[in-house]
Amino acid sequence: MSEEYQGSGKMNFRRDMFILIAVISILVLTLPRFGFNNSQIIATSILISAVIGSLLFWGFRVAIAFLGIGVLLVTKTMDIEHFIEFASLDVIVFLVGMMTIVGMLKDVGFFRWLMIKIVKITNFEAGKLIFVFCLLSAFLAMAIDEVTSIIFVTAVLLEITDYFDVNPVPYVIACVLATNIGSSGTVLGNPIGILIAMRGGLSFEEFLVWAFPIAMLSLIATIIIIFLWYRKDIALFRSKIRLKMRSTDKLAFQDEWEFVPDRKDFKIGLAIFVITIALIAMHRRFETMFDLPHNTLLLFSSLAGSSMVMFWKRTKARDYIEKDVDWWSLIFFLMLFAIGGTLKFTGTTDIIAKAVAGLASSTPILATIILWIASIGSSILDNVVLVAALIPVIESFKSLGIYTYPLWWALLFGGCYGGNITMVGSTANIVALGILEKRKKYSMSFLKWFKIGLIVGLISTLIANIVLVLLIPYMPI
Repeated sequence: MSEEYQGSGKMNFRRDMFILIAVISILVLTLPRFGFNNSQIIATSILISAVIGSLLFWGFRVAIAFLGIGVLLVTKTMDIEHFIEFASLDVIVFLVGMMTIVGMLKDVGFFRWLMIKIVKITNFEAGKLIFVFCLLSAFLAMAIDEVTSIIFVTAVLLEITDYFDVNPVPYVIACVLATNIGSSGTVLGNPIGILIAMRGGLSFEEFLVWAFPIAMLSLIATIIIIFLWYRKDIALFRSKIRLKMRSTDKLAFQDEWEFVPDRKDFKIGLAIFVITIALIAMHRRFETMFDLPHNTLLLFSSLAGSSMVMFWKRTKARDYIEKDVDWWSLIFFLMLFAIGGTLKFTGTTDIIAKAVAGLASSTPILATIILWIASIGSSILDNVVLVAALIPVIESFKSLGIYTYPLWWALLFGGCYGGNITMVGSTANIVALGILEKRKKYSMSFLKWFKIGLIVGLISTLIANIVLVLLIPYMPI
């Protein structure tokens, strides 16, 4: 059995297999009663089985996704042509390019330089340090992505807490919460942001107008909750810093340039990154100016930036592609996107959309329903998995003549903010806890995370709900 399988033994494996088989059986028996035809039953059963199977057997998620695609093809529920269409290759290629650029930034020492520089600016004042780390987590997630951000934030945070001999757990949790909130602020913050932007036709500028302000309000609320919840831990941190400063003449901490192998390479790498971000930010304007198809320059920005990296760092180009690109996750996403697209192909999403639309008498109510479904769902499933399954439903609302612009934002905020509620709600959560377990041999308990995660998740979702409803009248038609 794979080491990645989370069960503790054969009994867990049998129990989980029983759950999966039971779910499939219930779907096959009950879906016909709701008017689903054979193709719709197969498509729905495969998607739900893939999602639940991935949750129960996380280490086998790619194998499960492969099997799901195989069944869809062999039963003629989906053909090869539509498999290629639904696989969202534009999203996958965009992520490959950005991961390559991030690998280069890591190689030139940019992230460690940035972390240590900011830490030194705070002069090791405990409250200011936590505040800046929360801001840094959020804004770094906006600029690159939540996973890369939390990897480097956690690494530097553990160095600082080790130096002052304090418990790192509260601060790791705080930074993860801020990371997930910040990841909703731009199109680059989270894979679901990129997916929603490409499927909903949303530009980088639109994210700055509609998503960034709500992310900032939610981030302020999150930081206030963090300071109230961990006030005793912050007070202890403050006393440990004072004690250390009294016992030493100078704080022994790394120089920010210590992790920069070559300053010239550092500047060139940073320039490539800035140019790429600028192109992404202006893609909609340039597409309109040159009469290019939608998202052409968004994809070009990522490809051009990563191409510059590979021309410049030609001896390391292969390593960036092979080691810094998370192919395992990308292949899983590709297969999952294709499975989700089959719901639209078979007309299943139209049935679901009509049922949900029947519960809502107005756009604000429908946006609220989508927001909370995404938020609560993301606390149980990985938010990328959930959003990939819900996107075809949003697309079906449009075919029914329903105004969908606010629904894309509701899906974004629900997916990002609900990911804070439990330990498995977001990839950033899992990555940070993995680092904590590896470095400090600490295993997080469900309740320790859930107590503060639930408060942050519910309040941030509520803030997004209120502001989103207020903004709907001002949104473009």
